[in-house]
Amino acid sequence: MSQLETLINTSDENLLTLLSSLCQGAIAIDQQCRIVWLSEQYREFLDLPSDAVLTGLTVEEILPTTQLPRVVKTGQPSFLDLMQINNRWCAVTRLPLKNPDGSVFGAIGFIFYDNLNNLQPLFDKFARLKKQLVSENLLRTSKYELDDLIGNSTPLLKIKRQALRAAQLDTTILLLGETGTGKELLAQGIHNASPRRDGPFVGINMAALPESLVESELFGAVAGAFTGASKSGRQGKIQLAAGGTLFLDEIADISAAIQAKLLRVLQEREVEALGSNRLEKVDVRIIAATSRNLKQLVDEGLFREDLYYRLNVLPLRLPALRDRQSDIPALCTHLLQKISQDSGLPALNLSNEAMDWLQQYQWPGNVRELHNRLERACVMAEQEVIYPDDLGADDIAQSTPFCADNHLTQSRDKAELQTLQQALQQCQHNKTRAAKQLGISRATLYNRIRRLNM
Repeated sequence: MSQLETLINTSDENLLTLLSSLCQGAIAIDQQCRIVWLSEQYREFLDLPSDAVLTGLTVEEILPTTQLPRVVKTGQPSFLDLMQINNRWCAVTRLPLKNPDGSVFGAIGFIFYDNLNNLQPLFDKFARLKKQLVSENLLRTSKYELDDLIGNSTPLLKIKRQALRAAQLDTTILLLGETGTGKELLAQGIHNASPRRDGPFVGINMAALPESLVESELFGAVAGAFTGASKSGRQGKIQLAAGGTLFLDEIADISAAIQAKLLRVLQEREVEALGSNRLEKVDVRIIAATSRNLKQLVDEGLFREDLYYRLNVLPLRLPALRDRQSDIPALCTHLLQKISQDSGLPALNLSNEAMDWLQQYQWPGNVRELHNRLERACVMAEQEVIYPDDLGADDIAQSTPFCADNHLTQSRDKAELQTLQQALQQCQHNKTRAAKQLGISRATLYNRIRRLNM
């Protein structure tokens, strides 16, 4: 007889039966995730025959999507979650059952609401509070500091030093780097390290705006400027950012007409609202960002040369994740904690195999892809730790031979290998001198040597 069965059978008044009377159903499982007890309400909720013998079955046999096994394995509770049982959504709570020494000997799950309409007042209150929070913080949307750039690699420490110096100068900054490297986080960090930290930080993704709305969103509009415009007009993001910082993400995606108007803002520090013939002075610091090659777009006639030079006053390039792989362990720890807090899932750790795979993978999507893969792993993992297949390693291994860019990647790696070998030979294999000759940090050189298996 298991410890949980003993607890149930030796109680003068069955504690679980008492608890189940306070909810719409309850179930208890042992350390092996076998059903030890099931309330009659839970049985009815599952439409199971009254004479069906359920004790001894694994809980997944009657509840394939249950998270109770994870509670047993991790010892972490799940206080409030939504679960679909028999095509009905309900709110559930899952609690581990522990000995005085902290060891887990089972878990219990409760259904508290089988009709989510009962929870509607709670949802409505949460929505009101969220709307109020957004309204109160409309002009103060920055929440990151430079210290929130996680890692101690040489490339990251260098960009943080450069950003701190740039923050003290009230001039335009252009953030460059691949997608997913953290350009908006860096922009917020620069704002919060600058003399404008007490002013608003207003961010806008230019690629996400429909072409018809870009002008009014950026520069504002007077009453009646276009169909549907407010009778009192509206302020644009530039005016809202007055006294603070305006962050223009994906700046390469704006049209030629908007480029011309933005150039006036940068040159003259004045803005003309849509439908107005009056210029308004603005005090705003602009930080722009792009993952594209702006100089190439200028050469192709797709981006104004004068605007490019106005933006490119203080260019800062964020390193790709593959060039700071030593930061991956610290990043994983931080991201796993954040995912656990946001999702309510128990915090999981990475196996040694998973960490090895994470540090060998090339990360085309950079930190954003790392976050997505860790989030996937937290949902898919069936053990107490995360393994490579939970991260999607098998999918990548299967798709790599058929990838259209694979030959290009191999050619690039071969050329890079030859360059590194030549530099090392010329410097008598002195890696510090070789890195200096190549114009890269020593940490980046070591990362490339490891990636290319030199």
